[in-house]
Amino acid sequence: SGIHPAYGDWLIPPLGSPPPSRYAHSVRLDGDIVLGGLFPVHARGDRGAPCGELKKEKGIHRLEAMMFAIDLINKDPDLLPNVTLGARVLDTCSRDTYALEQSLTFVQALIEKDGSDVRCANGDPPVFAKPDKIVGVIGASASSVSIMVANILRLFKIPQISYASTAPELSDNTRYDFFSRVVPPDSYQAQAMMDIVTAMGWNYVSTLASEGNYGESGVEAFVQISRETGGVCIAQSLKIPREPRPGEFDKIIRRLLETSNARAVIMFANEDDIRRVLDAARRNNQTGHFLWVGSDSWGSKISPVIGQERVAEGAITILPKRASVDAFDRYFRSRSLSNNRRNVWFAEFWEENFNCKLGMHGKRPGSPKKCTGLEKVGRDSSYEQEGKVQFVMDAVYAMAHALHRMHRQRCHGNPGFCQDMADNIDGKELLSHIRAVSFNGSANTPVVFNENGDAPGRYDIFQYQITNRSTPEYRVIGTWTNKLYLNVDSMRWRRGDSSLPSSVCSVPCRTGERKKVVKGVPCCWHCERCEGYHYQASEFTCELCPYEMRPDANRTGCVPIPIVKLEWHSPWAVIPVFISMLGIVATSFVVVTFVRYNDTPIVRASGREMSYVLLTGIFLCYAITFLMIAAPDVGVCSFRRIFLGLGMCFSYAALLTKTNRIHRIFEQGKKSVTAPRFISPASQLAITFSLISVQLLGVFVWFAVDPPHTVVDYGEQRTQDPASARGVLKCDISDLSLICSLGYSILLMVTCTVYAIKTRGVPETFNEAKPIGFTMYTTCIVWLAFIPIFFGTSQSAERMYIQTTTLTVSLSLSASVSLGLLYMPKVYVILLHPEQNVPKRKRSFKAIVTAAAMSGKLGQKGGDRPNGEVKTELCDSMETNSE
Repeated sequence: SGIHPAYGDWLIPPLGSPPPSRYAHSVRLDGDIVLGGLFPVHARGDRGAPCGELKKEKGIHRLEAMMFAIDLINKDPDLLPNVTLGARVLDTCSRDTYALEQSLTFVQALIEKDGSDVRCANGDPPVFAKPDKIVGVIGASASSVSIMVANILRLFKIPQISYASTAPELSDNTRYDFFSRVVPPDSYQAQAMMDIVTAMGWNYVSTLASEGNYGESGVEAFVQISRETGGVCIAQSLKIPREPRPGEFDKIIRRLLETSNARAVIMFANEDDIRRVLDAARRNNQTGHFLWVGSDSWGSKISPVIGQERVAEGAITILPKRASVDAFDRYFRSRSLSNNRRNVWFAEFWEENFNCKLGMHGKRPGSPKKCTGLEKVGRDSSYEQEGKVQFVMDAVYAMAHALHRMHRQRCHGNPGFCQDMADNIDGKELLSHIRAVSFNGSANTPVVFNENGDAPGRYDIFQYQITNRSTPEYRVIGTWTNKLYLNVDSMRWRRGDSSLPSSVCSVPCRTGERKKVVKGVPCCWHCERCEGYHYQASEFTCELCPYEMRPDANRTGCVPIPIVKLEWHSPWAVIPVFISMLGIVATSFVVVTFVRYNDTPIVRASGREMSYVLLTGIFLCYAITFLMIAAPDVGVCSFRRIFLGLGMCFSYAALLTKTNRIHRIFEQGKKSVTAPRFISPASQLAITFSLISVQLLGVFVWFAVDPPHTVVDYGEQRTQDPASARGVLKCDISDLSLICSLGYSILLMVTCTVYAIKTRGVPETFNEAKPIGFTMYTTCIVWLAFIPIFFGTSQSAERMYIQTTTLTVSLSLSASVSLGLLYMPKVYVILLHPEQNVPKRKRSFKAIVTAAAMSGKLGQKGGDRPNGEVKTELCDSMETNSE
C-alpha cells in the first residue's frame, strides 16, 4: 500500500520541518481490486467553504475501520486468496454536492478521454495516467450524500454498500438499484418506533424532524405506517429548518403545547437539533411534560442530553443493534504518527485528539503545546469506539465476500487474480453476488440483504433514566427484530415513577358509553352514554334492546325484564281482600239467616227466590276479588271472563226484575183491577235468568273468538329508567273487553235505576221500592267514581295495581250497598225485633189496587196506626197475592 503522489505526500514530516500548506483529500491503497470509500472526515464548512472541522469519530474511526477490514481480508488465506484489495477513500465533508464532485473520481476509469486536441510541447500526443478502476464503493454516511452519489454510480453500474444511510427512499430498487446497506432502513426504525408507541398505549403523538432527507423521510415513514395500521394519530408534524432563526425552538415548543394531550414526540433529528429542542423545553418550564421517542440519531449519545438531564429523563431511543469490535480497539489504540502514514488525515486527527500542534504550520496554531509524536490513543486522550465501526467493517466484508464468489466462478477456484476477472468485473454481476452474501459479521451478527438491498431490522431500545443510586444513563429496555420485545417493568419515568404516562387525545370511554369520533381525527372522541333502553353494541354504536329486555348494569348487553304480578301480600291486594272477606262473611250470614227464617213473613215478603238470586250475585261480586288477584294462568283467566260481570249481572238482573214488577203492578192498577202478567215467582226467576243468559252467551262468544290466555305486558311498566321496568303477567283482557264484559251489567244497573226513579211514587218502602232506589243511586255514584279512576290511571306505571284494586273495591262496594240497604234492615228485624216479624191478614189483588190508589190517604192515616200496619198489610197482601 502507498499514497498516490497526485494527492499529496505530507503525512508526518520530521519534527520542526514546515508542513505543506494544504491537506490532502483522499487516501489510496494499492491492490488488485480497488474499492471506493466515502467518509465524512470533515464537517460541513461555513461561509461557502466546502469543509469544516475534523470529525474524529464519524470520520477517522470509520475510515480506519475500512482500512483495518481491508488489512484483515488481505491476510485471510480463505477469503480472496492471493488477491489483494485496495482502496480509494474520499472525504465527503458532510455535504452532498461536494461528495458528488469527489465521487467523479470513481468513474474516471470508465470515461474515455479525447486527446485529439491536446499536444505536448514537443508535438507528441499526450500520455494520460490510467486511473484506478473502482469496482464498488463503501459509503456514504449521510443519506443525502448516498442518494446523490447513488444517482451517478448507477449510471456506471458500480455497486454501493452504505454503512450508515438509513433513509427509506434508498429502498426503492427502481431508482437506487445498485445501492445496498448493512444497516436497516428507517422504515424498519419507524415500524419499531410505532410498535413502541403502541405498546405504551399512546395513540396521539406529534412528530419532529430536522429538515433534510433523514428527518423528513423518517417521519414520513412513521406517518405512513400510522395510516396503514391505524390506532395512532398524528397531532402535529413539525419541521426544524436547516438554518433556524432565533426563537425558532421556543416556537416549536409552543406549537407542540397546542396539542398538550399529545405528550409523546417522535423525533427524527440530528444531535444539534435534539439538544436545542430539549433546551427550549427546559426554558419553557416543560420539564417532565414531553415523552421523547428518539431515532438512531439520538441513540445512546451523551452530547444531546449533557447539562439537561432532567428534561431528557424518560426519553426512549432506538439504535441499530451493534457491538464493539475488540480487534479494532486494539488496532486503533496502536496507531501512531509513525505507523499510520497511509491515512492522510491522521496528523490532523492527532492534533485534534491530543490538543497539540505539529510544527510551526500545524492546523492548531493556538494550541499551547507541540506534539511529541509519543502520545498514545486511549492513554493520553479519551477513546470510545464509534458506533458504526462494526457496520463499516461489515460493508467491506460484504463486498469482499461478493468478490470472492465472483472469483470462484471466474477463476474456477484457482488462487490469484486471473485474467478473466482482471479484464472485466461486471458491476451488475457483482451486485447479484452482493445480494446473495450471507455471513457472520464483525460483531458475530448475520449479514444478509433482501431484494431491495436492505439489511434486516435489528434494534436495541434504550431509555434515559435518572436513579438515586447512579448517574443518568441509557438503559437497554428491549429489542426489536421484526417484532418488539419490551420490558415495561424496567422502565422509569420522572423521579423514578414506574407507572406508564399517557399520550392520548381522549380517555377510553367507560362501559356503556359509545365513542363519537371527532371528524378527521379517529383518535379523538367524545363519550356518549347509551341512554334509555339502549346498550353498547360496539365501540361506536348503541342499539335498542329487544322489547322484552333491558340493558344490564354495565349497559354492555341486554337482560330479560323481570316479570311481576299482583301479590297477595301487596297493600294493593290486602285492602280489597279484607273488604271482600268481610262482605262474604256478611253475605253468608244473611243467607244463613234467611234460610233459617225462610218461612217468616219478612223473608216471604221480600221474595225469597229473587232474594237468593240477588244474594248469589252479591256473593259473586265479593268472590271475584280473589280471581282478580290470583296468579294469572289459563284457568284463572277463563274464570275471570265468566265471573267478572256475572255477579253484577245476577244482582242487577234480580233488582231490575223486582223494580219492573213493582212498576208494572202500579201502572196496571191505575188502568184496571186485572193483575199484570209474569209477576209470579216462577215468572220472575225466568225473566231474571233470561237476562243473565245474555251475559253468559256473550262470554261464550268471547271464548270462541279469542280463547283465554296469559300475556306479559312490557309496556305497562316501561318506565324511563330501565332499572324500574317490569313486565306485568296478566290475562289477555283489554280495557275494551273489560268494559264490554261489564257493559251489559252496567246497562242493567242503569235500567234498574230508571225503574227505581219511576217507582219512587209508590207508598213508602212498599215492597222495597225505596231501598232499591237508594241502592241504585248509591251504586251509580260508586261506578261513576270508578270510571275516571280506572281510565285516568291507564298511563301510570302502577296501572295494574290501581285498576285491579279500583275494580275489585268498586264491585265490593256496589255489593255492600245492595247488601246493606236491602237486607241488613230485614236481618235486624228478624234477629232483634221478632215481634214485628208476624203475619198480617191477606187481601185480594183488588184490595191491593184500591190501597195503591188510596196510598196517599193511607199514608197520611198510617201515622195514627201503631207499628206501621198499613205498610205490613200491603207487603203481606202483595206477597200473598204473588204466591
